[in-house]
Amino acid sequence: MELLKTILVVLQIISAIGVIALVLIQQGKGADMGAAFGGGSSGGLFGAAGSANFLSRVTAVFATIFFLSTLGITLFGSTKSQNAGVLSGTSAPVTAPAAEVPAPATAAPGSPVAPVTGSGQSVPR
Repeated sequence: MELLKTILVVLQIISAIGVIALVLIQQGKGADMGAAFGGGSSGGLFGAAGSANFLSRVTAVFATIFFLSTLGITLFGSTKSQNAGVLSGTSAPVTAPAAEVPAPATAAPGSPVAPVTGSGQSVPR
């Protein structure tokens, strides 16, 4: 399974580089207009119209390979494996014990300040 996934990744990288290179090699649509008015020769390595057909077809083949390999990688990546991930070997977190809340302080008998009331204000005696 891992071998097939590796092959698909390598195939995807090669096809991506191929698509990028072929798109950069191709002439834009405006290049033919400049050649029509004497801006240069429209013929090249593949002839006047041959490069557009050949390069566009090869680009389409590389793009198809790229998308199919992407779908294959996605399908293999979405299946459950025995390795659950990065956190598979960790244990459950340990919770800290709850802190004890001290009982409210009461005023000592004979003290000048009474205990705190519900409003949060202490009342003098």
